[in-house]
Amino acid sequence: MTYETLRWEVDDDGVGTLTLHRPDHLNAFDLTMAGELEQFFREDAVDDAVRAVVVTGAGRAFCAGMDLSAEGNVFGLDESVRPTVAEFRASYDEAPYDEGVRDTGGKVTLAVHALPKPVIAAINGPAVGIGATMTLAMDLRLASTKARIGFVFGRLGIVPEAASTWFLPRIVGMQQALEWVYSADILDADAALAGRLVRSVHEPDDLVPAAQELARSFVVDRSPTALGLAKRLLYRNSAVADPLEAHLSDSLAMYWQSIGDGKEGVAAFLEKRTPSFTGRASDLPDVF
Repeated sequence: MTYETLRWEVDDDGVGTLTLHRPDHLNAFDLTMAGELEQFFREDAVDDAVRAVVVTGAGRAFCAGMDLSAEGNVFGLDESVRPTVAEFRASYDEAPYDEGVRDTGGKVTLAVHALPKPVIAAINGPAVGIGATMTLAMDLRLASTKARIGFVFGRLGIVPEAASTWFLPRIVGMQQALEWVYSADILDADAALAGRLVRSVHEPDDLVPAAQELARSFVVDRSPTALGLAKRLLYRNSAVADPLEAHLSDSLAMYWQSIGDGKEGVAAFLEKRTPSFTGRASDLPDVF
């Protein structure tokens, strides 16, 4: 697929690198990028040849936030629609609400979250607003020493979007999330590391290779179905009210893996050889 705002490549190990590519605009997020990112994570990244995805930015920025130069409603929303809560919840994925009211950043992060594969953000420079919140749906975040991250919504009179009010407290805790949103300050890489938003900080030239190597360590000689199920189990079961719910889904996942890639994994372990898994992330069993 050819994209206007993205660049995409995959290596022989199935580690793909997705680059936000509007360098002349600091990779600012516009409606074209929103649509292309959603399409990428719902279609191209689902290909079984793709085992993991690293996301970074072209040039000196990761993503400078929403492109505020657009005419009309800069968020692409229909100002003539006046939905009630009940109307929107009942028909949020239908016209006029799907395009006119739904947050475009949220559509992207839901698509990222739904991908049953490791997704790693390599934050190479400024990541502000949606540039920061889109990374929260990714499984890990690595940052360059030149990264600058800001949840700056309060400065614009808007609210955190892209489902970030679900993701951010789960990553850094409620107190830290509230402080960063209230202050709307720009964080440097060390502050983001101290707040546990990012996993590690790297020199600029080392960032993407480090993210790619980390992704490679997750997927080489690993079962795609085991990884995909583990991702879904961790996200889903960390939010359930009772461990019985985790036990029930764990049980089904263990059952299906025990008669699938698990057989090969055990055999390879006993025979002291590299496993040859045949499961596909595109064909996960239903365990919820």
